[in-house]
Amino acid sequence: MGTGNQTWVSSFILLGLSSDWKTQVLLFVLFLAMYLVTVLGNILIIILICLDSHLHTPMYFFLTNLSLVDVSYATTIVPQLLVHFLEEEKLIPYLSCATQLFFSLGLGGIEFVLLATMAYDRYVAVCNPLRYSAIMHGGLCVRLVTASWVGGSLNSLMQTAITFQLPMCTNRVIDHISCELLALVRLACVDTSSNEVAIMASSIVLLMTPFLLVLLSYIKIISTILKIQSTEGRKKAFQTCASHLTVVALCYGMAIFTYIQPHSSPNILQEKMISLFYALLTPMLNPLIYSVRNKEVKGAWQKLLGQFYELKSKLTSS
Repeated sequence: MGTGNQTWVSSFILLGLSSDWKTQVLLFVLFLAMYLVTVLGNILIIILICLDSHLHTPMYFFLTNLSLVDVSYATTIVPQLLVHFLEEEKLIPYLSCATQLFFSLGLGGIEFVLLATMAYDRYVAVCNPLRYSAIMHGGLCVRLVTASWVGGSLNSLMQTAITFQLPMCTNRVIDHISCELLALVRLACVDTSSNEVAIMASSIVLLMTPFLLVLLSYIKIISTILKIQSTEGRKKAFQTCASHLTVVALCYGMAIFTYIQPHSSPNILQEKMISLFYALLTPMLNPLIYSVRNKEVKGAWQKLLGQFYELKSKLTSS
């Protein structure tokens, strides 16, 4: 379809990471293994939290949602990437591209707001422990999680709509691993300043605002921890935040670097590496971080494995 020299494309070509066949096969094997670990790790975390009553707390309710977001985000990007490694022409239909952009943007926004919510939870746990149960009650937790999902989804719907209203002319080639926002905006053959303003605005609302809330929460948390007299008390208080703080550092750093200044964004290769970081590395590492650095989760794993071996022994003996 087209009017004058403005043509609307029906599909896009993704250049991906490499055009060399051997490299693509190696990447296929590597990324498939990482994706399977990601899916398995996050699903196991969700199952563990559901099965162990000791983990039925606000922190682990938020972690369940974070794991769900992580495995969903990876599934939005990685399967299509794996298929393209084995195809000569890496086509993605217009509608599939729009769908991928909607889900990847939405899930990314949800994750950033969830991390801010988890920071508030840790702030209450450390700074106001006696009123923790009264403040972080079930109704509030559900409202905070709902706000995260609704906010991220609405922002994604807006960004996807205004991006796919842009005429791409004859530009079909996306030099990226997926239908990424900045890569798509670059294809437009019209002025995109309004899109860049929208990207900046959403970055402030769903990236910088949650980041500032996280920062303020941890300033208060650190201030409170430093006032604790005993070394053991300070260590215990810090351990309640260590896993979340590690995940925050991983997630927010790259996103701020990428999206807060669209005009000064990194080069194409850096953008691809950042996308892989969020699609594969972060979702794969989050369950490991929360398992290795968290005594409650490690204890729940040991308890579950003990029950499994006990059941196995009973079945074997009978």
